[in-house]
Amino acid sequence: MIDEFEPAYLRLDRSGELDRRARDLYEVFRNCRLCPRACGVNRLAGELGECRSTSRAKVSSAQAHFGEEPPLVGRRGSGTIFFSNCNLHCVFCQNSEIAHDGEGGLVSDEALARLMIGLQQQGCHNINVVTPTHVVPNIVEALRAAIRLGLRVPLVYNCGGYESVEVLKLLDGIVDIYLPDFKYSDAATAEKYSAGAKDYPEVAAAALEEMHRQVGELVMDERGIALRGLMIRHLVLPSNLAGTDKFVQFVAAKLSRSTYVNIMAQYRPAHNSWSYPELTRRITPAEFRQAVTWAREAGLTVG
Repeated sequence: MIDEFEPAYLRLDRSGELDRRARDLYEVFRNCRLCPRACGVNRLAGELGECRSTSRAKVSSAQAHFGEEPPLVGRRGSGTIFFSNCNLHCVFCQNSEIAHDGEGGLVSDEALARLMIGLQQQGCHNINVVTPTHVVPNIVEALRAAIRLGLRVPLVYNCGGYESVEVLKLLDGIVDIYLPDFKYSDAATAEKYSAGAKDYPEVAAAALEEMHRQVGELVMDERGIALRGLMIRHLVLPSNLAGTDKFVQFVAAKLSRSTYVNIMAQYRPAHNSWSYPELTRRITPAEFRQAVTWAREAGLTVG
């Protein structure tokens, strides 16, 4: 029953461990390695690294969102908080005004806590932090404050998959639901389309394995609402540039055939994709059918 569910972060808070994690994460700002780019800048002193962010979070919007996966949305929506800026800079980004241009307003950690509570009061089934990688310390500090205000819904970590395992380990027992992308299976492709991140395939694979270790397969309540677990998004790109065949084999071999995987067909040219001829078209129905076939042949269940 939903009334019996307790988010993992409440247990860490009672033990005092959440306070220690928050302090440790803020220290990372001094020589920033929150993401695999490990810029090493002192964000507490206002220095900017690849994500172009200081030690204050910038929020584009906070709202009940109904465009996420059904187990997150339910009837009342997912409580999404969209953070500005990003560590990946994908050329085909569909939210470039937020991720590349940094549209949004700076907020204190206390204000971020109040946003979380406001979304819970609206009836949202979860707090869904979108593009959180570069503001993890702010999120955890805000979480501490939100707990005092009565936060009790699952925390969803909605990211691009380019994550530091070191930082993910500090999130063990804090995040209830991981919602990463897996964008590319090929290093050269990742380097070309995501600002030189040629280590993306190996980094994202290690990150997904750590996420799976922490939260396991998706657990839902009697209404089909997600409570805990790993949910992976994979956007099919034209001409199999995302390496869908290799991705599904990875999930089957290294995670679990029961892992929740969303094979997505909604690629469209956006942002700077027009500079790359191979990205200037949508995928064909045949390409999507082939992607689904690969997933099913790997033993995955695709909705």
